[in-house]
Amino acid sequence: MVAGVGAGLALAAMIAAPAMADEGLWTFDNFPAAKVKAALGVDITPAWLAKVQAAAARLSVGCSASVVSGQGLLLTNDHCVVDCAHAISPKDQDYLTDGVLAAAEGAEKTCPGMEADILESISDVTARMTGAGAGLAGEAMVKARIAQSAAIEKEACGVDPKLQCEVVPLYQGGQYKLYKYRRYDDVRLVFSPGNRAAFFGGDPDNFNFPRYDLDCAFLRLYEGGKPAATPQHLTWNPETPAAGEAVFVAGNPGSTFRDQTVAQLETQRTLSLPLALAQLAELRGRLIRFREESADNARVGDDELQGIENDYKVYVGRLQALDDPAFMDARRAAEADLRAKPPAGTGDPWADMAAVQKDIAALYIYNRQLEQGPWDSSLFAYARALVRGAAERAKPNGERLPGYADSELPGVEKSVMDAQPVEPALEQLLLEFWLSKSRELLTADDPDTRLLLGNESPEALAKRLVAGSKLGDAGVRKALWDGGETAIEASDDPMIQFVRRIDPEARRIRAAYDDKVNGPSTRASEAIAKARFAAYGDSVYPDGTFTLRLSYGQVGGWTYRGKTTPPLTTFAGLYTRSTGAAPFDLDPRWIAAKGKLNPDTVFDLSTTNDIIGGNSGSPLMNAKAEVIGTAFDGNILSIGGDYGYDPQVNRTVAVSAAAITEALSKVYGAGALVRELSGG
Repeated sequence: MVAGVGAGLALAAMIAAPAMADEGLWTFDNFPAAKVKAALGVDITPAWLAKVQAAAARLSVGCSASVVSGQGLLLTNDHCVVDCAHAISPKDQDYLTDGVLAAAEGAEKTCPGMEADILESISDVTARMTGAGAGLAGEAMVKARIAQSAAIEKEACGVDPKLQCEVVPLYQGGQYKLYKYRRYDDVRLVFSPGNRAAFFGGDPDNFNFPRYDLDCAFLRLYEGGKPAATPQHLTWNPETPAAGEAVFVAGNPGSTFRDQTVAQLETQRTLSLPLALAQLAELRGRLIRFREESADNARVGDDELQGIENDYKVYVGRLQALDDPAFMDARRAAEADLRAKPPAGTGDPWADMAAVQKDIAALYIYNRQLEQGPWDSSLFAYARALVRGAAERAKPNGERLPGYADSELPGVEKSVMDAQPVEPALEQLLLEFWLSKSRELLTADDPDTRLLLGNESPEALAKRLVAGSKLGDAGVRKALWDGGETAIEASDDPMIQFVRRIDPEARRIRAAYDDKVNGPSTRASEAIAKARFAAYGDSVYPDGTFTLRLSYGQVGGWTYRGKTTPPLTTFAGLYTRSTGAAPFDLDPRWIAAKGKLNPDTVFDLSTTNDIIGGNSGSPLMNAKAEVIGTAFDGNILSIGGDYGYDPQVNRTVAVSAAAITEALSKVYGAGALVRELSGG
């Protein structure tokens, strides 16, 4: 699965200010068309960009997608729809394992909690945002910025549930842009191949290549109960991709750290990454034991374990990069070079950012455990959204916490209202882990530990909260949401009561973090961004922000330590790789279809595109903006994407449209879907 991590020595030589060949998470309003023309001989015109922008979708589950038919059909990754597949599975079927093919429009089931956004416009609001809070500092400045952002978003989108507006800081606050989206809140699952085909090779193959994964899925946008009309869709092209072919990826890369200072990276290296790794390792062990206890536990824990194993590899890679002396020396040299250029302002923002790191060290554990809360607990997330939603909706729009502005409330409400399965045994495990780690990290005598636990053990409290809560019932959640503060105050649900008990302290910690960390960091990063613009102009691209970006590259393999890896795999390789034992066991449908498939069909491919976590499901396009595949991972050496890009060895991994088309026809019997993709 695509995720951003950092790799070591290979990155050291890549730390330079202007973007290098094939590098860049480029915004659509500052795409380097001339550079692409010189490098690849391809004309990326405003019309080309407008066409792709109109068909590129962002999914609320943290993935990307693309519109590939006039009837709202979306292409994405299977690992982006696993929660949906689990949620809509009938009692006698497991769509997560077996996959699903909706035979007709009426059989396409809504994915609970999922939304899709298609970008309509980008506008510059830097002057308004940087002017807000002028002369203020700390929490006061943060609040002023939040109020201004909420005002801008409301002006642009009002309360229209079909629109989503977001003020996005780019270049670490050097620019602020208003991203205006068309929102679709009815997204339905059309096709999933099932986990064995989509994640063939499992964790051993994750972040590796060669790969033999059909990690694709199809969703459909609905409007007014009918498939949405989407005339501005991309054309499907199932022709065989070729080595050296120019390719493009349009998607929504998540957070990266390429513009962070050395002091910020050192905080990751010494504080946040070691803690994350320790907790992920222990949680992984608990989940493995949990899955071994019963077949039902194995079923409900599969997706959770898969995500944790993926994230563990991410953080290992990040720490390896930051532990590499050559990489960090290169970052120090690049920073020193920028600091030596004529100043773009007064003061020393790098020193200011370094000073902030001391406050992060003092507040980080409290913020992580109290404000961020437990890993993946649905019941806790529901309770916090209900408690905070009631409190924040009672305030003026500009005074609310981030996430609860008028423009954001439809998404919050949907996430609370949609019916989704809650697994009590898994919930109890996740809450136990969070509570026990909070006691361990804060110590048993800390007032916040006593606030969390009272006189109970982590195990007893988690059991009581899960057993007594009715928040797994969407009807109960709706009544609490609609009832507002009165209903929340009257609720005897133990999870609601628990969140109400700890919320004042969590808010206090959040306010302290805004005052000591977020406010000063914003001021410093904006000043550093001004220096970077003064030195390099618009030849640089911003860090990832889960907003629409375009990367360019070529179909290509790589050579590392004397070994050359070709860029293409075939169906024949899938059968050779199969051992019959998990995770290299074939789906029975693929065994049955072997004689019908062309063994030379290109299955997966590697490209030089610069992508990161959040790009999962992004369309892989040729020079004509035709879809020739979908990106789903990176190779192990791309584990440098968070901190830098190395064109020699960083590779995107995608499944080809050729493989998807043939599999739909000959493995899954999805002829109608193939005809729709073909425009028939």
